[in-house]
Amino acid sequence: MEKEEMIDDELSSVNELKVIPMRHKDVEAKVKAGKVEEWFYTDIVKDHFFNPRNLLRSDDDLKKFAHDGYGSVGAAACGDKMDMWIKIDKENDKIIGCLFKTFGCGSAIASTSMLTVMITENGGMLIEQALKIKPQDIVKRLGDLPQRKFHCSVLGDKSLRQAINDYFRRTGQNDRIVIEGAQVVDMALKITDKDIEEAVLDGAHDFEAVQKKTKVGVHDKSCIPKVKELIEFYKQKYYGG
Repeated sequence: MEKEEMIDDELSSVNELKVIPMRHKDVEAKVKAGKVEEWFYTDIVKDHFFNPRNLLRSDDDLKKFAHDGYGSVGAAACGDKMDMWIKIDKENDKIIGCLFKTFGCGSAIASTSMLTVMITENGGMLIEQALKIKPQDIVKRLGDLPQRKFHCSVLGDKSLRQAINDYFRRTGQNDRIVIEGAQVVDMALKITDKDIEEAVLDGAHDFEAVQKKTKVGVHDKSCIPKVKELIEFYKQKYYGG
């Protein structure tokens, strides 16, 4: 196991309503004492993990929050569940409040913490601007993430989009709802464009690497040109090239 994975394992599995379990506190003590040999995360990332902004701390806090939209992605059983609640200034179409709760690694916690700051700072962000945020924008504000942890920034991004769609539904703005559906690209193995997207986010940046992860194109050779186009599209979308 690589050192960055070992460290990130130490920063994983937050309980539903706990900010930093004892295991996290042990790691924090090691970091402060200089006992961690190598740390692959910026000070900003560490700050947002150890002191997450807008993290839901209790059911009472959620009741007081009076949210206008809710989004959820992933599954707790898989270790990557993300829930998000947003509050909207309806007159100005701005996001003015946000809470999140997660089962996820340190990178996911830090990334989502930063995302909530981005969309609520300076009086709130226009919904249309929030929908334009890309995972690389979050990573830039964090000062970088290890490439193999880049996909962690997508959890918050996707839960935010779901929360915004939920707000649109609640307020009858159905024409503004954006649904990202999956399209089958490999007819033999029923591999979708979303499978290709996840492979790229997991560090596969060329066809050979994506095929190794997904087996796409092994039997259905006709899909290879389309898959290569999708790889380039997702590389541009998430990594800027």
